[in-house]
Amino acid sequence: MPNRPGTDRRHFGSLPNLLTYGRILAVPALVACFFITADWGRWLAMWIFIAAGVSDFLDGYLARAWQQQSAIGRMLDPIADKLIVAAALLMLAANQTIAGWSLWAGVIILCREILVSGLREFLGSLSVSVPVTNLAKWKTVVQMVAIGFLLAGPAGDKVWPYTTLFGLSLLWIAAILTLYTGYDYLRATFRHVVTDPE
Repeated sequence: MPNRPGTDRRHFGSLPNLLTYGRILAVPALVACFFITADWGRWLAMWIFIAAGVSDFLDGYLARAWQQQSAIGRMLDPIADKLIVAAALLMLAANQTIAGWSLWAGVIILCREILVSGLREFLGSLSVSVPVTNLAKWKTVVQMVAIGFLLAGPAGDKVWPYTTLFGLSLLWIAAILTLYTGYDYLRATFRHVVTDPE
């Protein structure tokens, strides 16, 4: 009996999936960089995050181009994205690169990621898919750029004095876009909620 599309076990070790695995393995490496007191630790964290962002684009592109889409890839790809974003935001909050009112921006972004994951699981149980909007894609871009600048943080400020400030500004823009795109998911979910009078 032939395998169903997207479930071919030969794709388990494909390059797109290897990139996804690498993004998950990058999480502890990113966290470890914050225990390095020298400036190069911040630069290394930034480059690890950038590499993860590039791999996120490449794994999806290559999986489609080479027809190597798989169930494990579809499962792990969003998990890998959320893990590295959450780890970065938590470590940035822990070392107070994100502090004060700016913590709310990080909380909004993290809560939205959890909310959307739950809504997608619910909609998936109804066999309903919600396409990613262009605004959601732009939100992701702004969010990734913001975190990249914040990871450079104090080390980046020595090169460009506004590195951290610029990162925080973009983080707030990402948080605002996050609220709007999160509302889109909620609205799509409510359209498919069926209330049984019995």
